[in-house]
Amino acid sequence: MNQLGKNPFYYMHFILERTSISSWVFLLLLFFAFGFVSGQDGDGVVMTQSDFQALKAIEQDLIDPRRVLKSWNGSINGSCSGEWVGITCLKGEVVSISLPWKGLGGKISDKIGQLQSLRRLSLHDNYLTGPIPDSLGLLPYLRAVYLFNNRLSGSIPLSIAQSSGLQTLHLSNNKLSGTIPPTLSNSTRIYRLNLSFNSLSGSIPGSLTQSPSLTFLSLQYNNLSGSVPDSWGGQGGKVYQLQVLTLDHNHLNGSIPETIGNISGITQLDFSYNNFTGLIPISLSNLHNLTYFNVSYNNLSGFVPTLLSEKFNSSSFVGNLQLCGYSSSSPCPSSPPPQVSPSPSPEGLQHSHRKLSTKDIILIVAGALLLVLLLLCFLLLCCLIRKRAKKTKNGKNAGRVEKAVPASGGEVESGGEVGGKLVHFDGPFVFAADDLLCATAEIMGKSTYGTIYKATLEDGNQVAVKRLREKVAKGQKEFETEVVAIGKIRHLNVLALRAYYVGPKGEKLLVFDYMPNGSLASFLHARGPETVVNWPTRMNIAMGITRGLCYLHNEENIIHGNLTSSNVLLDEQTNPKISDVGLSRLMTSSANANVIATAGTQGYRAPELSKLKNANTKSDIYSLGVIILELLTGKSPGEATTDGVDLPQWVASIVKEEWTNEVFDVELMRDDAFNSGDELLNTLKLALHCVDPTPSARPEAQQVLQQLEEIKPEMAAVSVDEGDKAAGGD
Repeated sequence: MNQLGKNPFYYMHFILERTSISSWVFLLLLFFAFGFVSGQDGDGVVMTQSDFQALKAIEQDLIDPRRVLKSWNGSINGSCSGEWVGITCLKGEVVSISLPWKGLGGKISDKIGQLQSLRRLSLHDNYLTGPIPDSLGLLPYLRAVYLFNNRLSGSIPLSIAQSSGLQTLHLSNNKLSGTIPPTLSNSTRIYRLNLSFNSLSGSIPGSLTQSPSLTFLSLQYNNLSGSVPDSWGGQGGKVYQLQVLTLDHNHLNGSIPETIGNISGITQLDFSYNNFTGLIPISLSNLHNLTYFNVSYNNLSGFVPTLLSEKFNSSSFVGNLQLCGYSSSSPCPSSPPPQVSPSPSPEGLQHSHRKLSTKDIILIVAGALLLVLLLLCFLLLCCLIRKRAKKTKNGKNAGRVEKAVPASGGEVESGGEVGGKLVHFDGPFVFAADDLLCATAEIMGKSTYGTIYKATLEDGNQVAVKRLREKVAKGQKEFETEVVAIGKIRHLNVLALRAYYVGPKGEKLLVFDYMPNGSLASFLHARGPETVVNWPTRMNIAMGITRGLCYLHNEENIIHGNLTSSNVLLDEQTNPKISDVGLSRLMTSSANANVIATAGTQGYRAPELSKLKNANTKSDIYSLGVIILELLTGKSPGEATTDGVDLPQWVASIVKEEWTNEVFDVELMRDDAFNSGDELLNTLKLALHCVDPTPSARPEAQQVLQQLEEIKPEMAAVSVDEGDKAAGGD
């Protein structure tokens, strides 16, 4: 039992390799009744001689400062899956090596090629150096390779590119160089290829564009050059599965292939920060599933197809000096004026004095009648507007005004004489200041920033309005500069700011989309017993929050600083949207200090913020980890602070006492999680990684997202067929 150590991450992985949730209770009963007998768990089959020698050779080439591989000192007579941490066996042969986040250094031994039954290699998030062994590609059953977030160098072995059964190859964030092997498409089952954040050069192999199984292709942040092959989709009647294509931050040139528009399932396209020229293909307008599109900072020219400019904001197109039509500040030149008719000849002048025919008279009379009708319609419209304004001024809408969003100091402005300044950003509808201030409203909640209202406009549309407290916001000029920047942020998992209003007495209102399902906090903790929140729903929420945070950190350079389940809102489909984004930029330093202090009392504040004045990406990751723990445990972080122990400490203590199954929400234990034991445990490990007391040890948002997608790939941006997923062991 001493071999398990005291590290909760280590123990959880130990449990993961042996059992599922459905057998935990039985395992624990055996543990306490008879004691744990080393070598008798797992499949009970001893390891083959060749696999034993291969693992010992692999261990010799690894640097193991944490001694996580000390159990590898067992004899060949021990159980194959029982005495080797991170190893899974079938009939005495190694089928999986899973040792992520173990602090391992050294290199991957070429002896790994002796493990002829190996299907899955997962050594990501370590410090491995040296090349990827050529022998890895000679394994006949290899399905998935996860080596991202290491320091591997050299080129991608041609042998691994020729592995016919390979489904997932994830090598991002290393130091790989050389070209992309064109034979990577030889595998008829490969669906996920991620080579991003390396130093790969050369061109994109045309063979990759003809793979019918490829679903996720990520090549961003490399040194790729040349043109992109114009052979995507529509080849020989094949059905293409591609959904995500990211080629940004390379040196690619030429035109954007028009043939990409043939792949109807694409959801994300990123060609930004390259040297593309020419027009944006109008065929891309046919991609109705497209949720993210970016061609910024290239050398594109001409007009942006209307459907794309209407669906995506200007940040998707900026940096192309000759591109036009994507915003009001970049209009396309007007169409050329009609040609001027030549001067009439004298003969023509003579004909102009001819008598009017009956047809001419009828046309003239019809035109005059049309002008009269238009004039009458205009007069009627003016009367209606004047009548409505008069009714408002005479107080006939007094009942509605009494329920209106109050101005600063509790005063209520009249609907027709409010004054002030209302600025709209892009959104589904537009309203006037009168409409906003005369809307029926109800208080939804209060926060350090101010009071939040649900406002129903006269036309029936609903918005959420946040009235900022007095003296918490910056001066008007600085406030408006910052709020305009926030109003341009658009992401599926970030709550959109639609408008802001500055009143004549300095009151400030922010208008957002209204989310009918309220906050994640109320969704989890204030629901009735008849409402069940299953594991897929919780995982979808965790992924969505992480995507939103990743976008804020990487694309907008924004630190949230107050990420809690109370300011994560849910739409009709329970998709999460992060609120309060960028509000810290609108507030005074003293107001922001109060926000951080409040987050601490709620259990979301990173421990280092007691010493630091400002939040950062790592403190945001800590808050994200707490929310993921909240989703897993069903407990509010505030509940665990009653005895001075916060939620992360409580979870770690339960895991340390080897009662891991007690951590998860009872609702998950009696629902479908019996079939998702590995997913729950891996998500728990990831959450504890996010709340590591040491900020530098916490992952980045992009890494958290990658891990969640590996844990639940069918719910990621890439959807994986169940058969492929099972065969790949992912």
